[in-house]
Amino acid sequence: MKEAVEKIVKGLVSDADAVEIIEDSDGGKTTRLSIRLAPDDYGRVIGREGRTIKAIRSLLFYSGQKHNKRYFVDLIEG
Repeated sequence: MKEAVEKIVKGLVSDADAVEIIEDSDGGKTTRLSIRLAPDDYGRVIGREGRTIKAIRSLLFYSGQKHNKRYFVDLIEG
């Protein structure tokens, strides 16, 4: 799942080299993906009224339903 999110996010931003995704799993059914971006790209990933990040989270939710897992997405500043 990390690779899919990374491909989507890198397609949205202007500085694809600055994209860093950290995957943290509790060993069970929960996985947290933390996305770190260049400061200028946060608006592109969040989107107008949060629609873009909401769409990414929806994709992960339905994919998780299929694999019996839960995915959480966080944007990290810095």
